[in-house]
Amino acid sequence: MATVIIGLVGEGGAGKGTIAAYLKEKHQAATCRFSDALNDILARLDVESTRENLIELSEILRKSFGETVIARAVARWARERTEEIIAVDGIRRMGDIETLGKLPGFHLVYVTADPKTRYERMIRRGEKAGETEMTYERFLVQEQLPTEVSIKDVAAHAEEKIDNNGGLDQLHTQVDELMHKWKS
Repeated sequence: MATVIIGLVGEGGAGKGTIAAYLKEKHQAATCRFSDALNDILARLDVESTRENLIELSEILRKSFGETVIARAVARWARERTEEIIAVDGIRRMGDIETLGKLPGFHLVYVTADPKTRYERMIRRGEKAGETEMTYERFLVQEQLPTEVSIKDVAAHAEEKIDNNGGLDQLHTQVDELMHKWKS
């Protein structure tokens, strides 16, 4: 069977990580996040992994080494995998899909949910430093950062859309339907 590469694009808290974890658990997918390399660098530098620091580091790397530097690293990682299913979480820029779109079996999926739902999920998960204390107003401000605004442009190129305003069962059903479609 050919490799299926699922690229996940969506706003913060939409459920990209939940989908990647489900693909890993149920479908034995290899998973990678665009922020993995950034988090590794911040940790090595003993710099807190906040959304602001991740964005700043991403901007520095892209300015110094080209717009697709992170996408190229993710593509290399994907080419080295032996799993039949690969999930890439956190695609945000047109250069990301231009680079990853060249990989055989690549499918871009837009994961979406209402802003209030996404905010509540981010507060509960507390994945990045400061998330549990974030106000809804601050969340809305972050939605306007350059890395976040570009998500809509990338999402417009998605082959499929997953609406994640429901529960986990609904989410899993949508993912399983896509997997059935792409694996056959």
